[in-house]
Amino acid sequence: MKTVLCKRVLRGGLALSVYVLLAGTAIAQQTLTPIRASEHVWYFQGDSAMASTANHAFNSNAAFIVTRDGVVVFDALGTPELGAAIKQAIATVTKQPIRVVIISHFHADHFYGLQALTGPDVEIWASAKGRPSLAAPQAQERLEQRRRDLWPYVDDKTRLVAPTRWVDVADGKGSAFERGGMRFRLVEVGGAHSPEDIMLWIENERVLLAGDLYFSGRIPFVGNADTRSWLATLDLIAPLKPAVVIPGHGAASRDPAPDIALTRDYLLYLREQMGKAVRDLMPFDEAYAAVDWSRFEKVPAFAAANRINAYGTYLGLEQEALRK
Repeated sequence: MKTVLCKRVLRGGLALSVYVLLAGTAIAQQTLTPIRASEHVWYFQGDSAMASTANHAFNSNAAFIVTRDGVVVFDALGTPELGAAIKQAIATVTKQPIRVVIISHFHADHFYGLQALTGPDVEIWASAKGRPSLAAPQAQERLEQRRRDLWPYVDDKTRLVAPTRWVDVADGKGSAFERGGMRFRLVEVGGAHSPEDIMLWIENERVLLAGDLYFSGRIPFVGNADTRSWLATLDLIAPLKPAVVIPGHGAASRDPAPDIALTRDYLLYLREQMGKAVRDLMPFDEAYAAVDWSRFEKVPAFAAANRINAYGTYLGLEQEALRK
């Protein structure tokens, strides 16, 4: 049985290596190179495209914070092998063990790596608003779809892992905690990109881990998100005056305003165009074909995501109209 070594070097100084058997089973080992964002914060930057076999299902970001009392990890990436690679990469930076893994939301590319990060001394946190998402039949259907589309990176051994702690943050004001001299605050903004979104604010170093509340350098994935709430949530970032913002997709930024503006402008345009179609009772296919998408069509991930985003927004605006 012959083994082929595939190497893909990704932007931002991040290398990913995968060994794959021609017979079809991933045997290998994936390596990630941490990118330093501040004194205690590091992150991994995925490809700018949608998850695919070409990028080994590595298209999202994860981060970790090294404290005197263990490591806090934010998101687990999209496959068990990538989760294992997170653990290996952290070991190249510190001897501190992983103590907490916080999941920003239950989209496949952010939490399928969890099974490689679990352990008796590891707490897994997620918003309590995510209970229905994880328990819904659609979660298992999504796993089956990823197994078909992203095999062998997502396979029959990949499983959905539930948190050990469901975080209930009242009134969206956040939940403060300390670990090893670092001060953190969970900012729950569920109902925007997903029902259970969480951002993590690292007060000591003014670093914001924003999850998928905005996307850097690519079209956001909207799906069936509540775009009205999402637009309101973007306004929470500027008052924090972060020194660094690490998004769920794309490069970290010390000036996030342009990327936040891209996300905001795109969402507003979706709402404007699909809203007009809903008001005019225009069928979606006809409405989509009539829109001038030239403003966004050269932005990475447009071809893969835009039609899905437009359709989800169309359905969401129909529901908004019915509630009026």
